[in-house]
Amino acid sequence: MSRVVIISNRVMLPKEKKPEAAGGLAVALFDTLQETNGLWFGWSGGVTTSKNIKPVVKKDEQITFAVVDLTKKDYENYYNGYCNEVLWPIFHYRLDLVDYSKLKFESYKGVNKSFSLMIKKLLKSEDLIWVHDYHFLFIAKELRKLKCTQKIGFFLHIPWPSKEILTALPDHRELVDALLEFDLIGFQTRKHVLTFLDYIISELGGSVEPDGSIFALGKKSKVKHFPISIDTNKIIKISEETDNSPQVKRLIKSIKTDKLIVGVDRLDYSKGLELRFSAYNHLLKNHSEHIRSTTFLQIAPTSRGSVFQYKEIRKKLELSAGKINSAYGDFDWTPIRYLNKGFQQKSLMGFFRNSRIGLVTPLRDGMNLVAKEYIASQRASDPGVLILSRFAGAAEEFPDALIVNPHDPEGVADALNHALKMPKKERLRRWLSAFDQLQSFNISMWRTNYIEALQTSIITT
Repeated sequence: MSRVVIISNRVMLPKEKKPEAAGGLAVALFDTLQETNGLWFGWSGGVTTSKNIKPVVKKDEQITFAVVDLTKKDYENYYNGYCNEVLWPIFHYRLDLVDYSKLKFESYKGVNKSFSLMIKKLLKSEDLIWVHDYHFLFIAKELRKLKCTQKIGFFLHIPWPSKEILTALPDHRELVDALLEFDLIGFQTRKHVLTFLDYIISELGGSVEPDGSIFALGKKSKVKHFPISIDTNKIIKISEETDNSPQVKRLIKSIKTDKLIVGVDRLDYSKGLELRFSAYNHLLKNHSEHIRSTTFLQIAPTSRGSVFQYKEIRKKLELSAGKINSAYGDFDWTPIRYLNKGFQQKSLMGFFRNSRIGLVTPLRDGMNLVAKEYIASQRASDPGVLILSRFAGAAEEFPDALIVNPHDPEGVADALNHALKMPKKERLRRWLSAFDQLQSFNISMWRTNYIEALQTSIITT
């Protein structure tokens, strides 16, 4: 098998965290790299004042790691600017939060170009190149300019926006033109593929073949969906071990109810947390029987805490939680426990395992692995209920979850009421449907399917 070269925004170096303790995606990438004596290239996470930037290359057993610093200017204009203030909100349907400038776009292209020049020097002729996410849409185009003939694949972890949203971006055509230089373009869901193809056909006048091959702007590529998953058996094992976890026992003792509602998300405007709090408020207001008998635990580790929008989200959530707790709480019961801190995976799986409801209601999400971890962590004898946003990619795989519209807090409240009263027989049926899906397709199969599809793709010339 050819050596696999992975290019991503951040590289998980062995010294930072052992692969076996990492998340499923990192483990899957490590497995691919180890099997092929691969190379992992990306940003170091550091910012430098040096004008002579070169990758730091280190080898650890079979894997080569290469990381690069960003200049302060590129950090502001490429990373904070175009990636996080333009592409992230656009791809999550938040045109109101886009802060666009041509300077940011030029910086974005410049970083993709400079990274490509450094990557080129590390490549071998038979390498398979796998590029991850929205930070590097121009990598294939730049590598083709450098006469690289290796197969190059791209996978987008976040949603692909509708044509109406994407065309609001001044650079949309140039972005898609660059994306078409990849031999294989992977998305999370069928819906994302169809949304992309709508743009190709109606905006570019391109054509699509039944096998997913697309022709547009004089280029040929292939498009397919590859729904990312989790290491199901690992999550099952971890969750079973939490039955004797002191932290989980503390939680159970403190809430004094078997009707725990759990949400776990990064603190981000795409997660719909304000609307989620509103839904719980409607539950307590319209279904008073759940006062004192439920507790809502929302874990939301701070994300991009220095960015204004994220500071505002945190303030609003703290205010909302305070109002709900003040209105309905008592000296021995707190309705909402809102925590801006992270927890180890083992603790989270224990919280999931001992909850009646997993509340996963993002406004937009590429996939959402929390939904899958929630299902895998449940007790087969007495599972909880997954309430899932229709706008999460996971909804395509879990039709028997309680699917909701997160923009309708009263509708979500009704789903919460349904889940809290749901008979065990119905809970088992819904859970088994989702669990069977997880057992049939895990993270290892995801990465294998992608690599096989890339190997058999036709090289763009």
